[in-house]
Amino acid sequence: VRSAGKMWPISIYKLLIFSVFSLGGGCAVRYTADWSSLDARPLPKWYDEAKVGIFVHWGVFSIPGFGQYSEWFWYWWRGQKLPENVQFMQKNYPPGFQYADFASQFNPEFFDPESWAEVFQASGARYVVFTAKHHDGFTNWPSATSFNWNSVDVGPHRDLVGDLVAAVRKRSLRMGIYHSLFEWFHPLYMLDKSSGFKTQSFVATKTLPELVDLVTTYKPDLIWSDGDWEAPDTYWNSTQFLAWLYNDSPVKDEVITNDRWGRGCSCRHGGYYNCADRFTPTTLPNHKWEKCQNVDTRSWGYRRNMKLNEVMDLPSVIADMVYVVALGGNYLLNIGPMADGAIAPVFEERLRGLGAWLGVNGEAIYGSSPWRSQTENNTVTVWYTTKNNTVYAILLGWPDKNVLELLAPKTSASTRVTLLGHQGPLSWSPIDKAGGLFVLLPELPQSPSQVWTIKLDGVK
Repeated sequence: VRSAGKMWPISIYKLLIFSVFSLGGGCAVRYTADWSSLDARPLPKWYDEAKVGIFVHWGVFSIPGFGQYSEWFWYWWRGQKLPENVQFMQKNYPPGFQYADFASQFNPEFFDPESWAEVFQASGARYVVFTAKHHDGFTNWPSATSFNWNSVDVGPHRDLVGDLVAAVRKRSLRMGIYHSLFEWFHPLYMLDKSSGFKTQSFVATKTLPELVDLVTTYKPDLIWSDGDWEAPDTYWNSTQFLAWLYNDSPVKDEVITNDRWGRGCSCRHGGYYNCADRFTPTTLPNHKWEKCQNVDTRSWGYRRNMKLNEVMDLPSVIADMVYVVALGGNYLLNIGPMADGAIAPVFEERLRGLGAWLGVNGEAIYGSSPWRSQTENNTVTVWYTTKNNTVYAILLGWPDKNVLELLAPKTSASTRVTLLGHQGPLSWSPIDKAGGLFVLLPELPQSPSQVWTIKLDGVK
């Protein structure tokens, strides 16, 4: 709890010490600042029931909007000196131009948080996660620890986080905040790093004050932590922060966190598990997890040189989401708005297409659980979910001759089979006494999603 021989700022120090050592009143569970206690906290139910969220990467990096993983532009240019990025700057910007100079060009005249929120709601998502600060350190809110490197002092001259939080909550969506623990080129972080992370100057004066400010100001439903991997959680004082978050913060009962709280924490500690970007397990995990997936497969931030064949099509988005939910995960689908605040039409089309599919098939997704058999691939690829004793077989294709063969379900005299979005029951017959059934599907026009849901009542 000391930084290079100096005490932390007193307000943060008192806040976290109070959380760790106070006994509290009544019978409320209190968590101590260690992983065995923090990991035992049950996840608030809203998160597992929500299933689908929208991730938004937006900031100063959206101005150059160039290259693979454009949100890392500064690092590729100045840290790694990648030829592609160096040549881009030499060709398009004058000598001496600095990354900080992009901030004054960040004037999002088309940013309409109400419009964004309407698109997010139309996508069928139940929560949104927005980049409050990425690894370049620019804060999309008026952070007191980021003087002249925040969205109120320079560029937009508005509280982007606050404006979006208000608009999203008007739509009754949950609001999450992405926050990078580290900053590539912050002098205090670089000093701490050079000491082997034996000092904590950056944590004491930057990271923890920012996190507490975000929580107390915006009261997020979810904190999506990142930028943790270079240092252990003891450097970040992650357990102390989380103990305060779960015990004494204004969001202690409903807040969700991920697993990026220090080197070695991913897939081991925290709330739900991200494990890695685009985490893709092949079997049912034993812990709640989330897959974050970018619609532009080459970047989280917007790329001005994005090509259509690099963008996930609608069937791919829906199939990926279905697979994730069938294996017990949540699906966080990312878009990168343009620097001017507009959402690219191709991204909007994907989100609205996802929402249209969920409008018909959402009962198989929201609030569902993995079934005893998660998938089969006999006639076509099928993923299963279940809810309230109903089983849903979600088809990633249409079978030849309109006959679907399902091997996993065991039918009964009360079995009823329907197709979501289609009126009336479907004809079916058992395969044998051990289980399985043939389903006769109706003639249907081609679906933009190429994904359909069979509802099975009265099966085991």
